[in-house]
Amino acid sequence: MASNSPAPFSCTYSPNLPELLLQLNGTIAITTYQAGKVIFISAKDENSLVQLPRSFNRAMGLAVRDQQMAVALKDEVIVFSNAPELGRTYPKKPGVYDALFVPQLTYFTGQIDLHDLNWGSGDKLWGVNTSFSCLVTMSSQYSWQPEWKPFFIDALASEDRCHLNGMAMQNQHPKYVTALGQSNTFQGWRNNLPDGGVLMDVEHNEIILGNLAMPHSPRIYDGALYLLLSATGELVKVDPDRRSYEVIKTIDGFVRGMAKMGDYLFIGLSKLRQNSSSFKHLEIAKKSNRVGIAVIHLPTGALVGELMYQTSVDEIYDIQVLPGILRPGILNTINPIYKYGLSIPGDTYWATEMPEDQ
Repeated sequence: MASNSPAPFSCTYSPNLPELLLQLNGTIAITTYQAGKVIFISAKDENSLVQLPRSFNRAMGLAVRDQQMAVALKDEVIVFSNAPELGRTYPKKPGVYDALFVPQLTYFTGQIDLHDLNWGSGDKLWGVNTSFSCLVTMSSQYSWQPEWKPFFIDALASEDRCHLNGMAMQNQHPKYVTALGQSNTFQGWRNNLPDGGVLMDVEHNEIILGNLAMPHSPRIYDGALYLLLSATGELVKVDPDRRSYEVIKTIDGFVRGMAKMGDYLFIGLSKLRQNSSSFKHLEIAKKSNRVGIAVIHLPTGALVGELMYQTSVDEIYDIQVLPGILRPGILNTINPIYKYGLSIPGDTYWATEMPEDQ
């Protein structure tokens, strides 16, 4: 008997969204740790979207630069390089992909609950080590290299003391971070929900704003600082000098994950876990019944489009955009086909499998 249940990763979206992505000449990338996926969302044509969900263990922070992408996972960070010709000749779908992100490097970090991830100067890959309440860089010699911690954290310990989560880069160095509390005890941030969050200046190691409603995803766009207040569904613009902020848009839902392409912000919406002891009593929990992406026209603050999942996805952590790429593919390290996609300077190859007796 035929089932009427929606297919996995079924979604609805605004009719204008495919045309907008074509106009912007790019693709949206999201991570969902709950579903264990990195998902590429592209325009198939002016009227329809196409998705590529790829399995990764607890996918969290995404970092994109030039032709590289890094993904923070449960206990490792994988760095991918784009090999467009491998995409065009991908054996399973030749002529479909205009980009293919192939695993090239893995950092084995251990389980440190990495959140935001981004590249800095000197090829450093920075991450927010939430478990140890500090900023770190990836290392080929150690599990990770500690670089900075808030002034109120007195020691490195795997205790998630303040739930450090977001990181905004400026001049290729971390400039601002967000945390859900100013605590120096084991998971002490949980005692300050929903409005104990802080925005900090990394360089001066000081708090810029306090009493924030679960801040996430600080980002600097065109010299201006924006962040999301997840517990109130607000997109805000921060004035660090005046230590104040203005609300650009209020969205009904738990907002987390943000990226800019052209004049548009793509903002993630998540459902809150109803069985969560931390979140079930939040006022925003009553409104957090949708999961997907809200599209905001930044110059006007208008909501101009959205994509909402009907199945499979309940929570989104990060959103990034892939400019100039219309239909990317990505290989994980679960399917062994990634071992056969080879790239060297100036050329690429799909290796042929050698006989077992060779």
